Amino acid sequence: MKLSVPDYVWALDPYEPGKPMEEVEREYGIKDPVKLASNENPLGPSPRAAEAIKRAIGNLNRYPDGGGFELLNAIAKKLDVRPENILLGNGSDEIIGMLAHTMLGEGDEAILPDPSFLMYDIVVKSVGAKPVYVPLKNHGISLGGFKEKITEKTRMIFINNPNNPTGTIVSKGEFEEFLNAVPEDVVIVIDEAYIEFVRDKSCLNGLDFLDIDRPIVILRTFSKIYGLAGLRIGYGIMPEAVTEMLNRIRMPFNASSLAQVGALAALDDDAFFKKTIKLVHEELDYLYGELDEMGVTYFPTQTNFFLIDVKRDANAFFEEMLQQGIIVRSMVSYGFPEYIRVNMGTHEENMKFIEALKKVF
Repeated sequence: MKLSVPDYVWALDPYEPGKPMEEVEREYGIKDPVKLASNENPLGPSPRAAEAIKRAIGNLNRYPDGGGFELLNAIAKKLDVRPENILLGNGSDEIIGMLAHTMLGEGDEAILPDPSFLMYDIVVKSVGAKPVYVPLKNHGISLGGFKEKITEKTRMIFINNPNNPTGTIVSKGEFEEFLNAVPEDVVIVIDEAYIEFVRDKSCLNGLDFLDIDRPIVILRTFSKIYGLAGLRIGYGIMPEAVTEMLNRIRMPFNASSLAQVGALAALDDDAFFKKTIKLVHEELDYLYGELDEMGVTYFPTQTNFFLIDVKRDANAFFEEMLQQGIIVRSMVSYGFPEYIRVNMGTHEENMKFIEALKKVF
């Protein structure tokens, strides 16, 4: 078959998600594997969200609210912003795509940390723009390195805070200094998918900069802290002028009715929110202690996941952990050939992880 497709699309490498549990069960014959690969909430979804979704199932024959009125207003109230500053997405990934298709074109440049969330690279290339990579410094985003890469072609900057896969943060002070060096028309995207897990009080919070006259976009998600990854619901907070532009290309009904209902209920589930935070922080400390006793090198995090240096081929290590019924994430595709990434499970799951880790080591 002949296809007329731009060269920059042919050149794309598709995103590879973590291996799903069903696939492990099929391929390895392992029942009830422990999945610690995709930074998911081990407690499941918010109970309030699950109940709200059950009640809404009878309305699946109706289209969702295309404007997401109730959810937009609930988010606005919780974050003390205006509904006009919010845009819903089919996951925050969709908003990244809308930003690229609206604000970037062939020949434009977008600066991004390397490594970081792989979708930045894919989305920038998908519109014919050029990703400009800035290597991490001590596993953290180097805003000084970003400054050096800014040119007259720079149209967008991505800051993943905390950064995936390293779990490091950019401080508010660092960002304030950096902002002075960025041209006023450059869109700064601050991806805060894991912001709720941060313990370091110096961490940048993009909302503190929403009121300045700059195109700053803050991305957040219901996938992690609220356990709604399967619903694909995220949102962006940005100046109203930016939401107006993105709404011009946004697909109608991009946030499903069940996603909106679930997210709306999850916002009020403070008990689940606090339970998740408590679990993640306690289990991080537990795993740090176990790894210290084993003499294993790891890197502390401000998220619900962290990196471990296994000192050998990460893909092979990943396969050996699979044989033990534990799904982790090899970091080879992120440029860390000897690292794995592990997210927090329940205490029982984390104990199984440590047991398997000892066997594989």
